[in-house]
Amino acid sequence: MNVSSSPTLNPTTYFEAEAVFGDLLQHADLDQYTSTAPESLELFEHVLGLALEAYQDPSPCPHAHLFLQRILYRINRLKLFWYDNLENYVNENSTFLFLVQKKIDTACQRWETQKFDIPFLKSLDVETGLRERTTEDLEPEPSQTGLFFRNEMSQAGYRRLLAIASLDGLVEASQLSRVIGGVGNEVQAMLTKILFEEYGGGKLARKHSSYFSKMLKEFDMNTTPEAYFELVPWEVLANINHSFTICERKRNFLRYIGSLLYFEISVPSAFRNYQTAGERLGLSEQAIGYWEVHIKEDLRHGQWMLNEVAFPLISSYKDSAWELLLGYDQQRYLSNRASQAIALSVQQAD
Repeated sequence: MNVSSSPTLNPTTYFEAEAVFGDLLQHADLDQYTSTAPESLELFEHVLGLALEAYQDPSPCPHAHLFLQRILYRINRLKLFWYDNLENYVNENSTFLFLVQKKIDTACQRWETQKFDIPFLKSLDVETGLRERTTEDLEPEPSQTGLFFRNEMSQAGYRRLLAIASLDGLVEASQLSRVIGGVGNEVQAMLTKILFEEYGGGKLARKHSSYFSKMLKEFDMNTTPEAYFELVPWEVLANINHSFTICERKRNFLRYIGSLLYFEISVPSAFRNYQTAGERLGLSEQAIGYWEVHIKEDLRHGQWMLNEVAFPLISSYKDSAWELLLGYDQQRYLSNRASQAIALSVQQAD
């Protein structure tokens, strides 16, 4: 098979390589298949290698970004159960998939972390830093992106927003469920309490993802998880994949807590823009209910995360507590970048 050796690939080549990867996932024993038919990997591994090389560039090709984040997402989502065909999980412990994941995740994390001044974060008083950040993000100055959602987004754009957000909204809080196992203590108890509320206290109708399904149904949109996967920008996928990375590896626990703290603190302000847009468009209560639930509950969750989770962990992990700040700042950056990408897609839908 002839494949280009050029470091620049067109979107079609990335699409073809992703299709090869999708076919590989369907094999009953992927590791055996790849060892006995290595030629089947030629296109995928060639494109994967070139895409990873792009991360040596300060501004990698967006097609390389999208390819890598889509591949990484398809591996990561095997860690969650989707109540689908059990055979879809036959390769969840595949060595081949583990190595692909490691290659992509290592390159992406290195590239993303270079944006932050680690020595500076280590020099800060962590409690003061978290107080300052959470105060700022609880009631932030309106951003250009937020004002667009609030004042300019059309109904067509609102539908596009729901389509993209459904990738995460329909399985919301799943990453949190991955970190609450283990030794019991006050921090674990509070994280469990937050998860319990996110999951509607065990009642499906009150689970936050159910509110998201109601919004989709109000517009006669598909409520199947991943139904709108093709619309999701790489920046949104990178945000989701980052959550998998820091929740699945216990060494990253403090970074995950910092990330979750930012999310819980910032969501009320961000979702008010979506709620206001829905009200401006004259949408029903069903069409904006998900935002309203979060605005109400996450105000409380943010304070719990700060006072009952983050601060106790500072005392327990004095030498590593700065990682809470890294997790917080990194999540702020990733969320803002994803929001800008969604806004651009919404504008295109308009």
